[in-house]
Amino acid sequence: MVDKSKQKEEEKKQQQASNGKQETSARDQSKTHEEQQAVEDNKDENKESSEKEEETKDHKKSTKDSKAKGNKKGKKKDPKEEKIQELGEQVEKLNDRYVRLQAEFDNYRKRTIKEKADLLKSAGEDVLKDMLPVIDDMDRAIETIEAAEDKDAIKAGMQLIDQKFKEFVKQKGVSEIDAMHQEFDTDVHEAMTKIPAPKEELKGKVVDVIQKGYKLNDKVIRFAKVVIGE
Repeated sequence: MVDKSKQKEEEKKQQQASNGKQETSARDQSKTHEEQQAVEDNKDENKESSEKEEETKDHKKSTKDSKAKGNKKGKKKDPKEEKIQELGEQVEKLNDRYVRLQAEFDNYRKRTIKEKADLLKSAGEDVLKDMLPVIDDMDRAIETIEAAEDKDAIKAGMQLIDQKFKEFVKQKGVSEIDAMHQEFDTDVHEAMTKIPAPKEELKGKVVDVIQKGYKLNDKVIRFAKVVIGE
């Protein structure tokens, strides 16, 4: 009886030991599986992390390339834009030149108007100044007439003054229009009336001068008033 009890106890211990080994083996297997799973997970994480790093690198490289391309495009201008810019610069230069020319012309116009006004104010100064000696001669002639008894001397004095005055106006460009016995010319003559011509060859010509005409250089300043023969 004692041997059977011992045998049962031994079997029980062996069974417990066997169960313990099985549990240990199961735990070991479970642990090993968990470790393997952890290793696999770690590998997956590393792989995923590596892929993300690669994606990040690719993205950075792509961004860098895009920026480089953008910079290249920015540096290389479109021919149309260059042409527009060139035309804009030309327009600006022409506009500046136009403004300058307009300002210069405006200054010239104002200066010319002022010079013309000054000229009109002083234009007759030289002529009147040169006429003063003739006026002096006329004053002396009048004083001489009152005391003179010789009419021939008075006549000679008046002729001298007349000759001096005509010479003066001639120097100023004034000339008498030749009219007597000349063909009637509407450019220099003004017909006052018509009378029968005293001679056949005087028909259509000036037979009398009522008032002398004068030119200043080539410009008529007074038409000769004449009588025409018919």
